Amino acid sequence: MTKRIAIIGGGYLGAELAKSLDDTADITLIEPRSHFVHAPAMIRAVVDPSLLDRSLIPYDSLLRNGRVVRARATGIDKGGVTLDNGQRVEADYFVVATGSSNAMPFKPVGDDIEGLRQANHRIHDQLKAARSIGIVGAGAVGTELAGEIAHAMPDKKVTLISDTDCLFPTMPDKLGQGLAKKLRDAGVKLILGKRAENLQSMTAPYAGSLTLSDGSEHDFDLVFPVLGSRASAELLETLSDTEKSTANRVKVDGWLRPSSRPNVFAAGDVVDAGDGMTIVAISRQLPWLKATLKGLIVGKKLEEMRPYKPWGPKAPILLPLGPKRGNSFLGLFTVGDFLTRKMKGEDLFVKKYNKLLNRS
Repeated sequence: MTKRIAIIGGGYLGAELAKSLDDTADITLIEPRSHFVHAPAMIRAVVDPSLLDRSLIPYDSLLRNGRVVRARATGIDKGGVTLDNGQRVEADYFVVATGSSNAMPFKPVGDDIEGLRQANHRIHDQLKAARSIGIVGAGAVGTELAGEIAHAMPDKKVTLISDTDCLFPTMPDKLGQGLAKKLRDAGVKLILGKRAENLQSMTAPYAGSLTLSDGSEHDFDLVFPVLGSRASAELLETLSDTEKSTANRVKVDGWLRPSSRPNVFAAGDVVDAGDGMTIVAISRQLPWLKATLKGLIVGKKLEEMRPYKPWGPKAPILLPLGPKRGNSFLGLFTVGDFLTRKMKGEDLFVKKYNKLLNRS
């Protein structure tokens, strides 16, 4: 009898896992959005809205055998998923990959794809009109955004603000130091080791002033709050014995199970499995989940299969500063403009994810 697998969340992990198992199991992908949102390209789309149509990719061609159900899951029990439209999806195994939220216009609010399109165009117009831009938060999104604006709009005065004393302090020094030099060379001002005290919004850009933790005042025509992602863990919270870590993420055991229910797995940004909230982390979880679920389908016991081993604190990371420059850490060493451009900066994996979703 064909096993039924319900995958909740059609982001980077959920969409690719669903497609990879489409010929092996009866797959139902539950996703409230009409389109896959390719987040790295949404950063560049702030300066180049023509990227939107290739970065918001419909789900309707993803699966050939299984189905994509456009709904939001509200609960999981032993044998099925309850949806917000009153329907129910029965399954033998469940994978929760509900991802994370971030500020507009990098991710939509809820499932509002049209609202995301409108926000992108509105914020692009605000950016064109602005002379001074403050970016609060120097993680991957904030750093890449500073590099994209400096490349595409070199007349803008861009300030990148971080409460850490250096860029990417948990990574090898060469990565952050190289990125800082390239940003400064491009005209970006870095304010490090200072915290913004009076952000007017955590979810959308706005015009206004910032007071920093040293008491200094800074006026900007446009402020981007980019203070990191927060896990979308509402569904996992319906399981009574889950535990949280940082950024609203849910803890899992060695087999990526968030609770005592043996047939419920979770992965990606929503869980703390020892990986960061990055696409690179998912690239390690995905093959493990695929192999483990295939083993369960043929009757293997979970505890007899190898547990998941995370990347650890120094996972690879690719950080383009526009289409031509950037630095990346590849696990053992740091590389510069050429490899960063070829691996990510030129295309931002846009072709890869259109191919994944079977779009030309």
